Amino acid sequence: MLNFLIEPITALLIFLYSLTGNSFGLAIILLTLIIRGVLVPVTIPSLRSAKKMQELKPQLDRLKTKHKDKVKLQQAQLELYKQNGVNPAAGCLPQIIQLIILIALYQVFIKFINQGVINNQTVNMTFLWLNLSKPDPYYILPIVAGLSQLVFSLMMRSGLETHVKAPKNKKEKQKEENSLEMAQSMQQQMVYMMPLMTIIISLKFPSGLALYWVATTLFSAVQQYIISGPGGLILIKNKLIKT
Repeated sequence: MLNFLIEPITALLIFLYSLTGNSFGLAIILLTLIIRGVLVPVTIPSLRSAKKMQELKPQLDRLKTKHKDKVKLQQAQLELYKQNGVNPAAGCLPQIIQLIILIALYQVFIKFINQGVINNQTVNMTFLWLNLSKPDPYYILPIVAGLSQLVFSLMMRSGLETHVKAPKNKKEKQKEENSLEMAQSMQQQMVYMMPLMTIIISLKFPSGLALYWVATTLFSAVQQYIISGPGGLILIKNKLIKT
């Protein structure tokens, strides 16, 4: 099912491997930059949506004070999102796409590891202290991958989950309310599930995957900061100041 991704990624990685003087590690980093560049049309709207969510936080606070009834609060929030052109679930799409690409990239790495050759030459899997065909023996890269993913997830986190509460009466939910509740749940889970999944993958799979994930996460964090600043990290900072 992922052949439409695996074949072009394989061809591109072979080209970049030759371009970098047979450095598989540098080829992975360059591949990351290219993939992130291709995904810009998808990621930029989600980053702007996250920024709008932060800007709407004061209005969401006022709505929460004004509407004690949870159904009316949810309806008012939906109307506010519509007026400002905000899609609460927009931040989830880039994460899902990244996961699909990671699965395809794993298949590409396994192909190179099993064959061990590119253009009739043995693949050089050494990069820094790593053998990119094997997990990091010192667990450095998995930890860096998980922490960087956590920071980025917190940056992408909007104020949605602190304002939206699902009504207890399930019959009162409408179609849009169901969508908003699902977005809330996905955001809460993705913040912590993605870093955990990243660490698990990095511990078990070839360290080339972890290298790709660190590079793509750092790229994403810088992109997020340029577009909308630190995002949800401001909420964490404010909570720490208050305590």
